[in-house]
Amino acid sequence: MEITIKGDKEFDDIPSLKTKALRINLNENIYGTFAEIGAGQETCRHFFRAGGASGTIAKAMSAYDKDFSDAIYGAEEDGRYVTEARLRKMLTHEMHLMEDRLTREKNPNKIFFTYANTVATIDFAKQFKGHGWVGLKYQIDADQDYNEIILHFRFKETDARLQQETLGVLGTNLIYGAFYSYNEPKKLLRHLYDHLDKDQLEIDTINFSGPAFKDVDNRLMSLQLVKNDMTDAVVFGPDGKNILPARIFYKKNILALRGSFRPVTKVNMEMYEKSYNMFIKEKKVDKDKTVVVFEITLSNLRSEGEIDEQDFMDRADLLCSLGQTVMISNFQEYYKVVEYFSNYSKARMGLTMGVSNLVDIFDEKYYRHISGGILEAFGKLFFKDLKVYLYPMHDPKTGELLNSENLKVYPRMKELYKFFKYNGKVIDIEDYDESIMDVFSREILQMIASGKTGWEDMLPEGTADLIKDYRLFGYTRKPLVLRKRNHK
Repeated sequence: MEITIKGDKEFDDIPSLKTKALRINLNENIYGTFAEIGAGQETCRHFFRAGGASGTIAKAMSAYDKDFSDAIYGAEEDGRYVTEARLRKMLTHEMHLMEDRLTREKNPNKIFFTYANTVATIDFAKQFKGHGWVGLKYQIDADQDYNEIILHFRFKETDARLQQETLGVLGTNLIYGAFYSYNEPKKLLRHLYDHLDKDQLEIDTINFSGPAFKDVDNRLMSLQLVKNDMTDAVVFGPDGKNILPARIFYKKNILALRGSFRPVTKVNMEMYEKSYNMFIKEKKVDKDKTVVVFEITLSNLRSEGEIDEQDFMDRADLLCSLGQTVMISNFQEYYKVVEYFSNYSKARMGLTMGVSNLVDIFDEKYYRHISGGILEAFGKLFFKDLKVYLYPMHDPKTGELLNSENLKVYPRMKELYKFFKYNGKVIDIEDYDESIMDVFSREILQMIASGKTGWEDMLPEGTADLIKDYRLFGYTRKPLVLRKRNHK
């Protein structure tokens, strides 16, 4: 029996936590289990207190002891417990028990769910604030397969009791939204913060799957996390699935390339390939532990006004088709990117950029909002174990080839620039193809919009065909009848 979704007003009024839990409890068909590890049974507590829980809660448990937990869910190869793998084992195990112990013949209309979390709260030294994985495996119709919503969050509070309460609110919001707003996943996402402030926790990864979310592209959900100020940056892989930033960046050598990639050009790919080959030859760089990420800033996505989600998906499709990992961030300044990576890794990092980008970095106007100005920003940028790989450009006025030796920064910044340049922080990319150097994304977009030809040769192999086949970037006014973007 499918759940009836009422009008928007009830959800928009933000019901209390008790109201949310009670509405779930009073639905005679919703039935499931709670399995919570690491921060008490905080989510389940809301449903017990709301009343009517006997018709909803089949079982509630907390396998706190590690040996006991391993006996139930199996030991993890890495010995860790607050992981996505652990959460998935919990969800699968508990759902199997539900199916084994309750027959469909006796409960034809029951829609089963399993809610689980595995969490580490703040440590006694208050150096590690804590984080966790939360997930829900559930049905919206007794005859349909299961859906999953899995997310990762980081606590911002510095008190264990407050963190436990925050977790209980998050879990209640997730369960309520999953049942009563599954057909509007963006709304579901926003309302995860009902009765919470952004300074209580950060949600940095979320993935939706199952028949209820067959049309949901998780990359677009990633974008919503940054757009809604739920996190500073999100990462997704070539398969289109969202990746936990800590998992991909932890103790890695990181090479980042920022751009609009609208569309990705031969110049972009040459910058990446040449800088990567230089980066992995560095003494402090381990090729097997190197991650390359193509970064798009939120301000870049907003360059034309409001964020155009179709335009974002066009860029994402092309980068994923080229096998690239993509990061969406709200970092306008480069030093914030480096600072972000430094949360996960102290290993050597690299930034690949063009001459104009480097000149902008040495412009004081971008740092007026910082108390220490440009010196504070540079302390966070260049005093890390960082190298800048600089791609040359032609001076638009004189045609002169500009590189690290002859670029022109603001007069007051000359000595500061020389200090970093001659201390090996800025390295020229010398093995470049000058014939493609003047290829710019904005010109390609204009050619596509005006129906001109010749832009195809400015893009990486196969990219032009994708633009034409899927009508990307307004290639044709004829709408594409069907465009599937789901990545399995």
